[in-house]
Amino acid sequence: MATSKDLPPLDVPFFPNVFFKNQFRTKPQRPPKTTDLSGKVAIITGANTGLGYEAGRQMLELKLSHLILAVRSNAKGEAAAAKLRAKYPTATIEVMLLDMSQYSSIQDFARRVDSQLQRIDMVILNAGIFQFKYETVPSTGHEQHVQINYLSTVFLATLLLPILKHKSPPGIPGRLTIVHAALSLVAPLPILKGHKTLLGAMDDPKNFVGDKQYNTSKVLAEMFAYKLVDYVSADDVIVNLVCPGYVKGTDLSRDVHILLKPLGILFGAIFARNVTDGASTYLDAAFVKGKESHGSFLMSWKVTPYNSFMYTPEGKAAADMLWQETMSELEFAGVSGILESMKKH
Repeated sequence: MATSKDLPPLDVPFFPNVFFKNQFRTKPQRPPKTTDLSGKVAIITGANTGLGYEAGRQMLELKLSHLILAVRSNAKGEAAAAKLRAKYPTATIEVMLLDMSQYSSIQDFARRVDSQLQRIDMVILNAGIFQFKYETVPSTGHEQHVQINYLSTVFLATLLLPILKHKSPPGIPGRLTIVHAALSLVAPLPILKGHKTLLGAMDDPKNFVGDKQYNTSKVLAEMFAYKLVDYVSADDVIVNLVCPGYVKGTDLSRDVHILLKPLGILFGAIFARNVTDGASTYLDAAFVKGKESHGSFLMSWKVTPYNSFMYTPEGKAAADMLWQETMSELEFAGVSGILESMKKH
């Protein structure tokens, strides 16, 4: 089966057509009934509520042996874990602190995973942010969508790659799934707008446009995945991106202005997918799909093309530029060396 890189660009000029097909004309797919996750270990970030929590619950239903909820709040994490422990008493359900706005917290988390876990099979990077107001992260100065949805996410992914490679069972690749969004398909190609870097342009408050920033932050992750497959073999770790669709019952829009929330609730009641179906896309990406999904974008439970500009010379040049900017931003942790090491077998 072809990867996203190998597919032709999506030829749908009107995005609502994509939305309608994804939400209403696609039958949800569950893992095969024979699926047994006994003995396996999974990590889900942002897993105390919404899609992350439901994905964990569904994995436990399939006899997952060890689930790590990676969360910002220990109290909220333990409350979620307590509910799961009551229903699945034979599983090990653990809470680990992780603040995606702090590079130091991400590094500490990766070190704990490496030192405390003897085995790790799959990671779902579900934590993200969506808001309409411009804010920066004090510790880095980056705009919040850029920081959390892109830089912090790819930083954590990179730190976990060698751990997954070495702590998954012999002959079986580790799995790393990054939660993505179909809205990335309509985001414009990031442009410099007088800045020397793409990240600098996106950090500029003059360029900030509400929901457009969320969409473009997702495209950045897509551009990173496009380059990542040059360094990471599907024999070691299968990395993919997944869109759960528009789902009601999540906390992604918790920071939306109070006056807009009733509209969101009404829109969700009419158009949204339920959280059970939304979370099943995570499971599909994390352990049902195979090596054909490496570096690919999954939507509607199948491999889907990237944003159309990724198939143009301009898009590929932008991906190269973003890659270099990202390596420079994260060089304090030696990310380029980590990725080079993943090339060695």
